[in-house]
Amino acid sequence: MSQCLSVNTSQARNAQFSKLSMKTLWMQAWTPINRVMNGLLAVSVFMIVGLWLSGNGTQAGAFDFARVLFPDEARQLVWKDGFDVLNQASEPANALQQGLNSAKKQTVALLVPSVAHAQVRPISHLADRIPTSKIDPLALDSELMASVENQRTVAEFFEKKYKLDRKQIQEYVSNTVLIAKEVNIDPILLLAVISVESNFNPHSKSHAGAEGLMQVMTAVHGDKYALYGGPTEAVKPEVNIRVGAYILKHLIATGGSLRNGLKYYVGAANAEHDGGYADKVMAERNQLINLCLAASANKFTLNGKNLRS
Repeated sequence: MSQCLSVNTSQARNAQFSKLSMKTLWMQAWTPINRVMNGLLAVSVFMIVGLWLSGNGTQAGAFDFARVLFPDEARQLVWKDGFDVLNQASEPANALQQGLNSAKKQTVALLVPSVAHAQVRPISHLADRIPTSKIDPLALDSELMASVENQRTVAEFFEKKYKLDRKQIQEYVSNTVLIAKEVNIDPILLLAVISVESNFNPHSKSHAGAEGLMQVMTAVHGDKYALYGGPTEAVKPEVNIRVGAYILKHLIATGGSLRNGLKYYVGAANAEHDGGYADKVMAERNQLINLCLAASANKFTLNGKNLRS
C-alpha cells in the first residue's frame, strides 16, 4: 500500500514538474514573440500618428484611416500649439526672415497686384546684411511710390516716352516697387536706373555682357543669378531687378554716397569721371519725383529729407 502511495506521489510530482517545465519553455518561447509584437505595435502607432500629422490629402489607404482615428482639426491644433512652436524655436532666424519678407509683401500697394504672387526667391537675405546707416538717405525709399496713383502716373510716363505696351510697363513698375520694398531702396531710383540703362527693354544686352532691365554683368555676378537658376534667367524682370537692386545698394554702401554708388555701378569705380552716368540717372530720378509730387518747386522735401541731390 505504501509503495502504491509512493508511486502515485512520485508520478504527481513528475507531472507537476513537467507542467512547470512546459510553462517555463512556453514563456521562454513567447518572450521574443511578445517583444516583436510590441515592437510592431509601437511602429504601427508611430506610423499612424506620423500619417495623421503629415496628412497629404490623398484620402486613401492609411491616410484615410489616420483621418478616421484623428480628425484634421485635431492635427491642425497640434501643429499650431505644439510642434510648430518647436520648429519655430529651432529655426528662429529662418522664421524671422520669412516673417519679414511676408510683411514686406503685404504692406505694399501695387498697380498690378498679381506680380506679388510670383514664386520668386527673395534676395533680402543678402540685402539686409547691408546696414541702413551706410546707405545715402537719397537712396532710401521716399514713399512717393507707395501711392498706386503715382505708380500709374510713372507707368504712363514711360509708356509714352519709350512707346511701350501699357500692361507690360505697369508690371515692370509694380515689380520695381515690390522689389524696392524687399531690398529697402528707393523704387524711384531703381526706375531711373532702368530707364537710363535699358529703356525698359528686358532683352537689352551690351557688348560688355551686361543684360536685362538693369544691365547686370552676368559673368561678374553669376553667383547672384545662381539663386534663380543661372545667368539665363537675366532676361526675367523679376530676377534682373532683384539682382540689380541688391548690387546697387551694395555699391552705394561701398562708395559712401548715391553718386559714388552710381559711378561704381556703371563700372567707373577707378576712373576720374563716369561719363555723365550719375547725372543722367539723377536727372531721370528728379523728373519722376516731379511727376509724383502734387506741386513742383525749386527744392523738394519730404519728412525732413532733401529729395534732390
